[in-house]
Amino acid sequence: MHKQTEICQLLDLPWEDVLVTHVFCYLPLRHLVSLQCVSKSFLSLVQVYLANCRKFDPAQTGPHIPKEAFCSMLRHNQVLHHLCVSNCSDWITDKELLPVIGQSQHLLRVDMRGCVHLSRHALVAVSLSCSRLQHLILAHCEWVDNVWCMLRPKPRALIEMINVEQHFLQTKLFNNFCLSVFRTLAEYCPKLQSLKVNHCHNVTESSLGVLRRRNVEIDVEPPLQRALVLLQDVVGFAPFINLQI
Repeated sequence: MHKQTEICQLLDLPWEDVLVTHVFCYLPLRHLVSLQCVSKSFLSLVQVYLANCRKFDPAQTGPHIPKEAFCSMLRHNQVLHHLCVSNCSDWITDKELLPVIGQSQHLLRVDMRGCVHLSRHALVAVSLSCSRLQHLILAHCEWVDNVWCMLRPKPRALIEMINVEQHFLQTKLFNNFCLSVFRTLAEYCPKLQSLKVNHCHNVTESSLGVLRRRNVEIDVEPPLQRALVLLQDVVGFAPFINLQI
C-alpha cells in the first residue's frame, strides 16, 4: 500500500506565528478583508490579523473606506502604532474615532489631516490615551483652537503627554491658534524638531522666535533684519510682523 500523501493547506499553518506575522503583513488590508467571505475559518483568521495589526493607513486600506468597515476592522485592536484616518475625512466624527483612540495606548503616530468633522474632544482623547505619541498631524483641521492652551494646566492632557516622546508636530492651517501656544510648545515639547505653520494667520515672529532659538525647523522663514530696520525708520518702532499676510 502506498501511504496517502498529506496535503498542507494554508489554514493548516500556525495562524499567529506564521500567517499573521510573516504572510498577511505583506497584503493590503482591503484584500484581506475580502477573504472573510471565503469561509468561517478565513473570517476567524482575518479577525485575528486585524486584532494584531500595527498600522492602519490609506496605503493599507485604499483611498476610501466605509464607516462600517472602519468600525469593524478596528473594533478589537489594542496594539496599533500608526493610525491615519485622512481617507475617512468625509465622514469620520468623534463617535467613530474616540473608541479607537481610547483602546490604542501604543500609538506612535496619529494622522487626522483634513478630518473636518472631528472636534477638540479628539485631541483630548489623544492626550489621555497616547502617552508614547511621536507624530501628530492635524493639517487642515481648522477646529483646532485654543484648547491647546487650556490643556496646559494641572490636568495632564495633550501638551504634557506629548512631552514624553514628541518629535514632530504639524499644525498647518490652524488659523484659530492663540499666540501663547508656541511658547507652550517650547516649554512642554523639549524634543520638538519640526513645526509647520504655513497659512497660520495669527502667528508672529515673536511667537516663533523661542522655537527658532532651539533650532526647531519651521516652514516659514524669519523676516530679514534689513526689512525690520527699514520699517523701524519709517514708523519709529519695530512692529510685530505677521509673516502670513
